[in-house]
Formats: sequence, structure tokens, C-alpha cells
Amino acid sequence: MVHLGQVTVVVRDYDEAGAFYHDVVGFELLEDTRIDEGKRWVVVAPPDARETAVLLARAVTGGQEARIGDQTRGRVGWFLNTDVFDRDYARMRAAGVVFEEAPRQEPYGTVAVFRDLYGNRWDLIQLRRPGGTGR
Repeated sequence: MVHLGQVTVVVRDYDEAGAFYHDVVGFELLEDTRIDEGKRWVVVAPPDARETAVLLARAVTGGQEARIGDQTRGRVGWFLNTDVFDRDYARMRAAGVVFEEAPRQEPYGTVAVFRDLYGNRWDLIQLRRPGGTGR
């Protein structure tokens, strides 16, 4: 296998979620294709990402709507790697990202948990491995 292509975040609205991930988190919009009247293929990713991207999937059932903001039942579900933690942490805070904690040092790197606009928990993390890429 080559790599993991996309992960899904269930959202209430394509445009509201796209604006958050673009304007606040700093992701790029890679694709926004209308599938049919109510469905779009909306993909965002960090600038210069070469592999995994995030598919913003609008909830269409009551069960999916109930999971918006809590897809992982309170656990961190996504890990946003950075090569310069302080730069990205400061930029994201200035843009309105809500961090649950101050940055902390762990054996694997520098990390701080933040929430997306719906409440899903993410780690902003700079790994200790060379280049902070986890490879």
C-alpha cells in the first residue's frame, strides 16, 4: 500500500466547515465537487501535504448528526503534525482556534490539544523524530 489517502470529519455544513479549516486552521481547499443536489466532495489538507487529506462529509442521517463534534467519543481523533510548533500554535490561536491546554512536552514531542468548530479533538504536534514528520 502507498499511503492513507483521506480521513472523514462529519460536519453540519460544507461551507461552514470549509471556512473553519481554511481560514482558522490554515488548510488548503483541494477539491469541492458537487456530486448531486445535496452532496459534495470537499477535501482540505495542510499546505504542501503530500499524503493524507480530510474529507468533509455532511451528515445526512440522525445518527450521523448525533456524532458531529464527537466522532471519537471524547478522544483525540486527528493528529496535525507541524515542523515548527510555536509558529503554528501562535498562528492558530490568533485565528481563533480553541486550545484545551498550554503546549506540553511528551517523550514523543511537543503537543497541545485543540477543538475544531464542532468540538472534535485534535492534537497539534511536533514529533521529536528528525524533521517532526513521524517518519
